[in-house]
Amino acid sequence: MLIHNISASFKCLRIAILPVLLLLSIDRSAAVINSRGFTEHWSNSPSTSPTTIGSINHTSKKTSSHTEYNIKHNTAPLSEMTEEKKEASASTGRAAKLARPNVLSLQPYRCARDDYSTGILLDANENALGPASLPTNSLDPYDNGMELERYPCPYQLTLKRLLCDYRNAQVGQTADNGGIQPKNVFVGVGSDEAIDLLIRIFCTPGNTSGAGDAIMITPPTYGMYKVCANVNDVGIQVVPLTPDFNLQIPEMLQAVTPETKLIFICSPGNPTAKSIPLSDVRLIASSVNAIVIVDEAYVDFSSVPTATSLVNEFDNVVVLQTLSKAFGMAGIRCGFAIGPADVIQLMNNVKAPYNVNKLTSDAAANALKNTSTLENNIRVLLEQRASMEKQLLALDFVEKVYPSDANFLLFRVKQKANDLYKTIADRGIVSRFRGNELHCDECIRVTIGTAEENSKFLEKLEEVYKELTA
Repeated sequence: MLIHNISASFKCLRIAILPVLLLLSIDRSAAVINSRGFTEHWSNSPSTSPTTIGSINHTSKKTSSHTEYNIKHNTAPLSEMTEEKKEASASTGRAAKLARPNVLSLQPYRCARDDYSTGILLDANENALGPASLPTNSLDPYDNGMELERYPCPYQLTLKRLLCDYRNAQVGQTADNGGIQPKNVFVGVGSDEAIDLLIRIFCTPGNTSGAGDAIMITPPTYGMYKVCANVNDVGIQVVPLTPDFNLQIPEMLQAVTPETKLIFICSPGNPTAKSIPLSDVRLIASSVNAIVIVDEAYVDFSSVPTATSLVNEFDNVVVLQTLSKAFGMAGIRCGFAIGPADVIQLMNNVKAPYNVNKLTSDAAANALKNTSTLENNIRVLLEQRASMEKQLLALDFVEKVYPSDANFLLFRVKQKANDLYKTIADRGIVSRFRGNELHCDECIRVTIGTAEENSKFLEKLEEVYKELTA
């Protein structure tokens, strides 16, 4: 009888406790991050806490990940990543109005590192025995501290924070006082990945059949805008710069159509080397429904401050930057898109899951942690740029040296610019002929090198010109 009573009491206790446990389970909603970094909430009820992507609602899925991401993998605790992404979703933002419907409704790929990054990892089909080799400098002594056998973190949060801190300081802002935050940053394979992604996200193909969307460019400008548009079968609207390389803003605004989804502004320009005033960017951004993309590959050499300060002022301004120029890290292929959180969310949605590798991430983080080297290099290059400009102007066959806000000079010679460029290149000093670009007749673009390299270029330039015109 005693055993029977105890058994009955235990059953009653289980029945009494079960609803409490269920309530706790339902209420214990936890924020997690999906494979592209925006916030989701899960619960036992499939009808609660949907995640909004653009104007499309997706019911979130439960995840078992509540572990911390290891800082040595260039990440941060999962709770911090959740906080970063908490406001990234927006159903009424500019991105939702302009992006392609199939992108807004995209269910992104979920990668293994969205769930766990620590422990015995047998989830991603990696090679647990380790890498077959390492970078040369890590072979002796052997150092696989980055664990190259493991996939990189898809979020690159440490890298994003470092960039935000550096750029905010340049314009007198902080993350809590109008500055950019990690949710505003996309990390990619150079800025070229960002250019292609933005076109794919916002522009419907169909140019070859007389339909689809378009981008606007202002030549002479960076050639990849046109290449990416053509690859994606997207139209190209052309509003040239003036001969002095200024934007023709009235003409640009007049050329905008409902199909104009992206307007690319290269500042400082390539090959023009001229910065576009932030007032021009503000005017265009406030006058159009399109996304205005300011490509700032050379911004660290410019007298005009970065446009990142406009990202939280306008919901349609995206800034592209790279570590390839002033940072001197073209070999690692690392770039950034900085923009409104809803735009960045879609870029993270569409990108490949592990687009930035560990070697790139490690080198990029080191550079952003040690900006004294960057700043010293910029100072030296600006001094060399001024010296090079002065010496070019002293040559009687150089008709014009354009003012430069970049790490190169564009100059015009009286004649034979293409022959001049080719002959000098054949003799081992390579510049670039730009005479086939609009407003750039008989022009050569030369990158500012070391003092010795610059002297050799000038010497060879004068020598070869005399030969060609003798």
